[in-house]
Amino acid sequence: MPVNALFRFAHRSAAAPQASGDAASSGRRLVTIALALGLLGGCASTTQVADTANDANVAATDAVDPGEPPAPPVLERPIPDASVYPLLLAEFALRRRDFDTALNTYLEQADVLRDPAVSAHTTHLAQFLQREREAFRAVRLWVELEPDNLEANGTLATLLARQGRNREALPYLAVIARAGEQAKFPVLLNRFKALRPEDQLGLEADAQALIDDDLGGDVSLRLTHALMAEERGDAAAVRERLIPVFALEPYQQQALVLEAKLNLAAGDDEPLARIKEALKKDPTRTDLRLQYARLLASQDMPAARKQFEILSAEAPHNADLLFSLALINHELKDNIAAKAYLNQVIALGKRNDEAYLFLGQIARTEGDLDEAVQLFQQVGDGTDLMKATISIAQIQIAREKDQELADYMNRLRASYPHRKEQFYALEANIYSQTDRDARGLELLDRAIAEFPESDNLRYARSVAYERIGNISGAEVDLRAIIERDPENSTALNALGYTLANRTERYDEARALIEKALALTPNEPSVLDSMGWVLYHQGDLDNAEAYLTRAYASFPDPEVAAHLGEVLWMKGKTNSAMTVWRSALQEDPQHVVLNETLTRLGISLQADADS
Repeated sequence: MPVNALFRFAHRSAAAPQASGDAASSGRRLVTIALALGLLGGCASTTQVADTANDANVAATDAVDPGEPPAPPVLERPIPDASVYPLLLAEFALRRRDFDTALNTYLEQADVLRDPAVSAHTTHLAQFLQREREAFRAVRLWVELEPDNLEANGTLATLLARQGRNREALPYLAVIARAGEQAKFPVLLNRFKALRPEDQLGLEADAQALIDDDLGGDVSLRLTHALMAEERGDAAAVRERLIPVFALEPYQQQALVLEAKLNLAAGDDEPLARIKEALKKDPTRTDLRLQYARLLASQDMPAARKQFEILSAEAPHNADLLFSLALINHELKDNIAAKAYLNQVIALGKRNDEAYLFLGQIARTEGDLDEAVQLFQQVGDGTDLMKATISIAQIQIAREKDQELADYMNRLRASYPHRKEQFYALEANIYSQTDRDARGLELLDRAIAEFPESDNLRYARSVAYERIGNISGAEVDLRAIIERDPENSTALNALGYTLANRTERYDEARALIEKALALTPNEPSVLDSMGWVLYHQGDLDNAEAYLTRAYASFPDPEVAAHLGEVLWMKGKTNSAMTVWRSALQEDPQHVVLNETLTRLGISLQADADS
């Protein structure tokens, strides 16, 4: 391949144009090395360089074909003396995989040489290394030196958009579009919602100016303009801007889908009519049919199933389509078909864990619990393993097969030792949720003996201790966590709340909660704890303020119980009743809420039931 012109020039010393034989030879050797290494994007090997020289000698003796115009002369300029060694250093650094040295050297030399090829190579290297700041620096110089280079303009536009400088990116995309090439205008949608409203509108105005000027026929620009309006939620503007898109390209896929979503949101009688028309005109548009099927699933499940069946018939080994058909048939209460599709997925050896999980869920809903457990146990190590394990635990606990569950959990820990701690925590949580505190504590004692540094397991045991009233045990575990991690706001808050709720050590509790609050000032559980300890210290006004903030961001029944009690004690009985009633409607059986009402002698259950 042609060698970069920058390295085809003889190395000449500025101080001594007629260098001695040794100096001139040294310079030529350096240039030969540069050529051989293919510096700055060249890929010639030493052999290729020699071949190139031989080819040049042969060409010099051949007669020139009179039918061929002479090749244009290669523009040459010397490499400055001071740059030869740094460039060689950079190339050797690349071969040693010393990327930092190579990139930093190229960046320096790009500024020194101000050559487009050097800037281009530096940009490519920075992109390869995923060093966006350096790539941005290099490509800015590249565009400055070679303003009509389409790759440079596209790269700079992309990097600007990633920085949220979308308006600055647009002119560089316009350079590409004006050259008749496909500009990636959709990159302007990157972080569009994060822009200030005035910047969003400014970008849209800039795009409109290009459309009005000379790029009105660019479908990508017009579609991007419509998508900007969609990002702002301006449906009317989207529809208006889609009209010229369809005029230029009647069945542009993204425009079809965008219009269909608008139609669905507006409740149109035939929201997908244009997509249907496009598929009738060209039934081979598989990607569009898939979009059509997905859109149909939101309004006409049988019609969606038909489209997925067409797609699956064309691609019978596509596990994703088979899985979609399983979901749709299950939704249509045709579990026989759903199971058949899932078994096809398993036969293909793809998405097996998802398929077994889904089959287990179907068996569970059908009441075949033994089959469900067997299917859940087929799920392997991955994102679905915990879901399957929880399902097995729920089934076995409900059937009072605690020992079978314990045996299975032991097998899991043996099979997946890297998840051992996680399975201990999961099993302990299951026992906690089902009032099996003694079994849970026994398990956690064993787990912590095996993982003494596990904060998660100690925290779980502190919760179990608190549930059975062993406050000293809970305190020991929480203080162990805090000793290892003094800024663990969860442990600080838990200990502070426990002391405030279950002892009279209010000053100590408040100090712990204040530290947790300083670390996580907007965490609802910490706000609740602060309000609760202030209530116990008699500061009802500040207690109300903290609990109101907590309840506003997290309307949990326990927070409602605390806030209601403070309001009640302040004589704001109607407000207290309102908070409690709302919480009871969400969870009529909540233990803390009902204990609070019982303790205060208030009966709201009848109201909640009504």
